[in-house]
Amino acid sequence: MSIGILGKKLGMSQFFDEKGRAVPVTLIEAGPCRITQLKSMATDGYSSVQIGFGVTREKLINKPLKGHISKTGKEFLRYLKEYRVTDVDTYKLGEKITVGDFEAGQKVDVSGDSMGRGFSGYQKRHGFSRGPMSHGSKNHRQPGSTGAGTTPGRIYPGKRMAGRYGGKKVTTRSLTIIKIDNEKNLLVVKGSVPGKPGSLLNIRPAKRVGSNLKGGDK
Repeated sequence: MSIGILGKKLGMSQFFDEKGRAVPVTLIEAGPCRITQLKSMATDGYSSVQIGFGVTREKLINKPLKGHISKTGKEFLRYLKEYRVTDVDTYKLGEKITVGDFEAGQKVDVSGDSMGRGFSGYQKRHGFSRGPMSHGSKNHRQPGSTGAGTTPGRIYPGKRMAGRYGGKKVTTRSLTIIKIDNEKNLLVVKGSVPGKPGSLLNIRPAKRVGSNLKGGDK
């Protein structure tokens, strides 16, 4: 079983199960990833495996990163991710992590940045109800009262108001892998995942197998 893998969201489609029901799925191009560093308790105080993903041009990375990545292979990698493990003895520098380390039917947690929607109002950002739309109303999309004018005489931090919406790290938990294509490095996952097509995703074995729990916005 894999410690985890980095991938790129390709988009959504549908998959028909054995009963002919249409199941919404997300296509993810995952890996291959290369192990670029092994950290142990003796040298770093904790055990972890660092992997790299996304082949890029040499001139697009700085010299320290170039020297670090070139120790394990010739291809320069754009993204690095670290996973905590109990023991690093079973891993080797330069080893490849692919979709073959996962299996169909397995539950995974998928993390990524949600789609940014810019500055949004109360209804779109928080789902507030709008005011009356009748003639003379001046409260169509306003927030209503935001607090007393005398005590406390200010707005408390954390008050739900208009502002920047999206663009945050979101984790969708316990998604089922429907299909794996080793030749195309493809993971077909049931349901939706954060981000827009082309965005970076972190896929790892589910910590808590159960219902589909989502945090934040898509």
